[in-house]
Amino acid sequence: MALYDRNYTNADVASMAAAQESALVNFVKTTYKFFGASLLIATIGALVGFMNFQMVMENRMLIFVAEFAALFGLMFSRSKPGLNIAMLFIFTFLTGLAITPLLGMVIVIDGGLSSVVAAFGMTTIIFGVMSIYGVRTRRDLASMGKMLFIALIVVMVCSIVNIFVLSMGFQAIIAGAAALLFSAYVAYDTQNIIRGLYDSPVDAAISLYLDFYNIFVSILQLFGIAGSRD
Repeated sequence: MALYDRNYTNADVASMAAAQESALVNFVKTTYKFFGASLLIATIGALVGFMNFQMVMENRMLIFVAEFAALFGLMFSRSKPGLNIAMLFIFTFLTGLAITPLLGMVIVIDGGLSSVVAAFGMTTIIFGVMSIYGVRTRRDLASMGKMLFIALIVVMVCSIVNIFVLSMGFQAIIAGAAALLFSAYVAYDTQNIIRGLYDSPVDAAISLYLDFYNIFVSILQLFGIAGSRD
């Protein structure tokens, strides 16, 4: 009958609440460790890309396909500890390789690294501000999920259309919309993390990484477009 005994004391309730809070704190810490490691691995991927720039340019489509394959592999390995971490780092390394041509274009247009550094700084500030908003706001951001997903589909469709249209103005609009969209996703995903809605720190980390990465790419595109018009 002990299984059905629910006469918990205040001390028991407090102890369980403290244990849950401690588990959540550890979950969040582990998530941000994986997120930081993902940024580091992506940076290494970009450096490797620059050291092998010609190879990257010649195999852009292959890298793009490998990047998506790694993302799907990460999704399917999410319940397999160890393998999911390996897939996370493989994916983030490939994203670093994939962004090399864009970085190279911005560096050439700008005549140096200043725009890349500025884009990274702006991304970090946006990410930090929206993360704080996600933690501090009393608004339930869960209702934004469907709206954000629909907006994501629209941005993706417009990006595909612009592959054939090749309009710089349209690309600037897409990049601006994507920067706003993934900024909102930062707050949305951060709130989901602190509410314990992710199954593992790896799942949570990849969500944050994709938000950061896409904001960075969008800002780089805007800098590149602006620089090409000067």
